[in-house]
Amino acid sequence: MRHIVPVLFLSAVALGFAILPQLACAQSAVLDPYQIDPHGTPPSADEIRDRADKFVANQHRDDQALEQYERIEHHVSRTAGSNSRVIEDKVYRIVPTGAGTIKVVLQENEKPVDDATYDREMQNLVDTLQGLANPNDDRAKVALAKRNKRENERAEFVDAAKAAFHIKWIGTANVYGHACDVFELDPRPDFRPHGIFQDALAHVTARIWLDRESLQMMRGEAHVMSDVNFGAGILGKLNRGSVVSMVQAEIAPGVWLPTHYQYDFTGRKFLFSFEQHQSIDASRYRRIGNASDALTLVQNELANKKPAIVDP
Repeated sequence: MRHIVPVLFLSAVALGFAILPQLACAQSAVLDPYQIDPHGTPPSADEIRDRADKFVANQHRDDQALEQYERIEHHVSRTAGSNSRVIEDKVYRIVPTGAGTIKVVLQENEKPVDDATYDREMQNLVDTLQGLANPNDDRAKVALAKRNKRENERAEFVDAAKAAFHIKWIGTANVYGHACDVFELDPRPDFRPHGIFQDALAHVTARIWLDRESLQMMRGEAHVMSDVNFGAGILGKLNRGSVVSMVQAEIAPGVWLPTHYQYDFTGRKFLFSFEQHQSIDASRYRRIGNASDALTLVQNELANKKPAIVDP
């Protein structure tokens, strides 16, 4: 069920004007870089459609680029409420494998993992990359087929989402020196979804801060306005009031990838209730290419006994 929320958000965003961490950090109104100025001349309907098409194309390229970049991610999960407490705090090295990613734990509760744990996880990484780098490996074939299926479904979902929302300009913002247009997305009553995930779009509203020059999203947030049932409620449910946020930045020329996610949602998977309150900060992006490239890099690290990405 947890993967549903990023899909909802990224679809609303990627359709947002388009999609699977500090967006929701507390800031004063004076210093809020996302503060909206409602004045100005809104773009025409034709301009909005043109920007939406270009944004979706950018999002497709960014989604593909993410599969080639390793990064460091800091995951913090908390309890709900005003007196929330941290229940999990981990730092991971995220390594793309050509068929997904592998997480190598670097820190837990602000303490580096011991050498034995790190060595074990790195060896597991090498074993996985060796299999995926071999095109004749049956496991690699299955993993790559699943990845291709996920990518195709994601691309189709993002494209379908363009028809799911009415896009309204609500103002401008200057976000860290970037001139942005801010748009609000509301579900179209005449949208006809295909599949359970597209059906969820009818329950979501979103807000997008779009960099005017690059037509890339700098910030997005999605709100679940009514309960979302999956499989007529048999598979699960995402509750009204759930919120997902994301911040992006240019990490290489023309490549914009997430630097922060915030998940706050509740729901049910089959018969079991769940809730998630988590922030993820991503940094130190570095392009490493396919499984063979990643394998060479990791093997060199182990041979030199020095990680290419230093511990945070």
